[in-house]
Amino acid sequence: MRAMEYLGLKENQQQNQLNGNGRKVNMIITDYCMPGMTGYELLQKIKESAVLKDVPVVIMSSENIPNRINECLEKGAERFILKPVKLADVKKLRRQLTKC
Repeated sequence: MRAMEYLGLKENQQQNQLNGNGRKVNMIITDYCMPGMTGYELLQKIKESAVLKDVPVVIMSSENIPNRINECLEKGAERFILKPVKLADVKKLRRQLTKC
């Protein structure tokens, strides 16, 4: 839930800053399996946020479950990366970040 606070997505936080601490968010990288919520649930909250909806979201998982991957991509994830992360994946993310 600390990610939700950092991004300013907690229910009692105002959405008048770029995120919870005033810094610009260029990309959000999250695991699919987290305590308290899934990466898909976090993605939904981000895409519902007027402030963060355009920030690219990358979801990672060690579980290769096609329905889960497609669901995340259809909801707006920039990419879904299977772990272990490969050097090629990191290079793609780096290129994406340099566009921001």
